[in-house]
Amino acid sequence: MYLATTGRRDTSAPPRNGGAGRRVPGTVLALGTVSLVTDISSEMVTAVLPLYLVLGLGLSPLQFGFLDGLFNGATAIVRLVGGHAADRGHRHKRVAGIGYTLSALSRLGLLLAGGATAGIAAALAADRVGKGIRTAPRDAMITLSSRPETLGRSFGVHRAMDTTGALLGPLAAFALLWATADAYDAVFVVSFCVGLLGVLLLVLYVPGHRAVPTTRPAPRRREVFGALRDRGFRKILGAAALLGAATIGDAFVYLLLQQRLDLPIGWFPLLPLGAAACYLLLAVPAGRIADRVGRRLPFLYGHVALLGVYVALLAPTGGPVPLLVVPVLVLLGVFYATTDGVLMALASPVLPADGRAGGLALLQTGQALARMLAAAGFGAAWTVWGPSPALWAAVSALLAALAVGWTLLPRDPSADPAAGRPEAPTTERPTA
Repeated sequence: MYLATTGRRDTSAPPRNGGAGRRVPGTVLALGTVSLVTDISSEMVTAVLPLYLVLGLGLSPLQFGFLDGLFNGATAIVRLVGGHAADRGHRHKRVAGIGYTLSALSRLGLLLAGGATAGIAAALAADRVGKGIRTAPRDAMITLSSRPETLGRSFGVHRAMDTTGALLGPLAAFALLWATADAYDAVFVVSFCVGLLGVLLLVLYVPGHRAVPTTRPAPRRREVFGALRDRGFRKILGAAALLGAATIGDAFVYLLLQQRLDLPIGWFPLLPLGAAACYLLLAVPAGRIADRVGRRLPFLYGHVALLGVYVALLAPTGGPVPLLVVPVLVLLGVFYATTDGVLMALASPVLPADGRAGGLALLQTGQALARMLAAAGFGAAWTVWGPSPALWAAVSALLAALAVGWTLLPRDPSADPAAGRPEAPTTERPTA
């Protein structure tokens, strides 16, 4: 690795292939635990929200659609704000803590809102704003506490722990509803308490990173988009946005499965759990493979797996249900395991340490906006042309995006940290 102040290689650093360098840093495990607990809290609410709003409060589908769009779309701009704020003075832990706290308090807001639509909308917006604020600083802390050659494994471990919480949350929510005779307030109270536990774990067990010694001035307001000055980062952002614009979204995949197979409504909530379980099993192996072969190819092959999802949904039906459901869910899990954390590991080495959170936030925002446009476009195509022609259009768009992404993505800048910007020495010794 390189010393940020002099640009000289740090010969005192442990060798790359040493045993300690291959272990997961304690900061990553602590952040993974925080994400696990927080996702239990978040998914408890997400799982019961449609039932609560439509059946419990009697909201119309139009009203629910508006709130759902607010719930999922409120993070785009605040990601940039959170990343920029974290880079100013290296306050990654503090900014992430604000985001986690805001999300936890939003559960209490749902409880206090009663049946008021405005209060519910405000609580949902607070939750999404909290998530947007914390995501980039959290991922930046993962990169700053990990060796460049083990970033894939670190993100894989974190995403696996995060997905475990996403699996446990709905189960906890429905168990509470069963035990309390559909008392939604009980779900909100327990979710609030679990969310506060996540904040407490962050405060107690996630170390704050010291300011990285550098001759560069602290990021200024006009440098929110400063990462765009790096040609390698622009290529990664362009490829991620282009591929994101060809991603139709999980909800449409599950709706197409239900329509093609005429699945009972009671089975519908289990489809996301199946994909999440595959993601959980594959996240760590995918991260380790990305560290060994470079992160560019796994990221692209993950989108090939998504192409397989689209093709499977276009295949003729008539056989047993598992012959279509299982491949679709497995391929969807492969897609997320090889793209989510791997993309962050791919981009991190080309970003300076004192602008890491802002750069990752810019990347996440570009990808999220592209996917939102893709979902809207696919929904419009489905409405005008029908599901099959719309899916063929998605296949064509993804093939074109893969062809461009193959040429656009830089040749594995993460595989050789020396080829990127100077890396600051880590301030934490990796632990098992």
